[in-house]
Amino acid sequence: MDSTQQPSLVDTIISPEWLIPVSINGQKLDKTLVNHSVVIDKGTILDIAPNHEIQQNYQAKEHINLIGQALIPGLVNCHTHAAMSLFKGLADDLPLMLWLQNHIWPAEQQWVNDQFCAAGLQLAMAEMLKSGTTCFNDMYFQPHITAKTAKKYGMRATIGMLMFDFPSVWGSGPEEYLHKGLQLRDDYKHNDLINFAFAPHAPYTVSDAPLKKIATISNELAIPVHMHIHETAQEVKDALKATGKRPLQRLQELDLLTPNLIAVHMTQLQRTEIELLARNGVSIAHCPQSNMKLASGISPIQELLTAGVNIAIGTDGNASNNDLDMFGEMESAAMLGKVFCGSAQACSAYEMLFAATMGGAKALAQDELIGSIEIGKAADLTAINLNTISSQPVYDPISQIVYTAGREQVSYVWINGQLKVREYQLVDFDENELLASAKHWQQKISHSIN
Repeated sequence: MDSTQQPSLVDTIISPEWLIPVSINGQKLDKTLVNHSVVIDKGTILDIAPNHEIQQNYQAKEHINLIGQALIPGLVNCHTHAAMSLFKGLADDLPLMLWLQNHIWPAEQQWVNDQFCAAGLQLAMAEMLKSGTTCFNDMYFQPHITAKTAKKYGMRATIGMLMFDFPSVWGSGPEEYLHKGLQLRDDYKHNDLINFAFAPHAPYTVSDAPLKKIATISNELAIPVHMHIHETAQEVKDALKATGKRPLQRLQELDLLTPNLIAVHMTQLQRTEIELLARNGVSIAHCPQSNMKLASGISPIQELLTAGVNIAIGTDGNASNNDLDMFGEMESAAMLGKVFCGSAQACSAYEMLFAATMGGAKALAQDELIGSIEIGKAADLTAINLNTISSQPVYDPISQIVYTAGREQVSYVWINGQLKVREYQLVDFDENELLASAKHWQQKISHSIN
């Protein structure tokens, strides 16, 4: 800058000890920048440069120095049932279908309504923000409440346009689910933080005709499709018995295997199916802790990565995990991948951080907006304090983030340049009110069970 030129006035400068971009221009970057700052103005990353250049060129309304801390892109939770937070711990230690049919589905029939979902979503969003998550991809009843709540609290979300063959609190059948979902999408078309995806629950709950209609609209309008697929061996066995086809073959015949598809779980895969996914640009939402807890199986993540499949990470719902902690998911994904492959080099710390940020952004078709720290992208950022007993000494901050850091070390969170967590405290939520609400619902639900 010319010595006579005045520094530009900007909203925020963030100066961490370690800046981890994750990706540059769509290419993986397992490099950490030291003594660099990020400049934010009007919600966008305006500049990234060494500290001394930033100090010369900019004056900020707020300059946040993060000594001993790392700055990463905001975490992208690519598979949630957020409002299910109110069912956390309701029926633990059961296999998937027994858990669903005997406990979760009856509880949902009794309790799920607008008020339940609003309370559950507030609890979930607060938990996610305190865990460094800035964007979530949701599939649950009452998506109009999900959109309304995300808008209220300024959280980035992709809302699932839910579909089943059968009626529920949200609709009477496929036609109404589709109509209401597309209308909701149209209602929020001018909101920068709210996006939509088709969310047919699973191959075993949605028949061919509505899936074909979803495929047609998805391919015409480039709308993501978010779906549980190949979650358990029993699902595949039942599909073969009912149709003579594995679910992926059926979905391929329905034109759903495209870059728009986010296939959740995928624990039951053959080599030819991995190649099929890679050829068709399908993304996988890996939910390691939920899959372990329900004994559903292990997704072959390293094989998928080697084949070139995009991997994202999700927590699944609070009822089957039982948290929304992406730090725990990254570590579990790395450890599980190594054990599954029998190789300590599988599913590296960097690959799992990439999956939890840029991988999720790519799956949601938002990789030009979020998922990495780059000039021109939205300022969705998470700061992690590594100056703790458990995370010191730091030789490689990426390794420390994945293998030692916990969500309690998240100190700051920004979405679109707006602070959502400041010095470990939520900005927009009253935690005492959230705790009181959770207790209220727990007592109501427990009383009905007992």
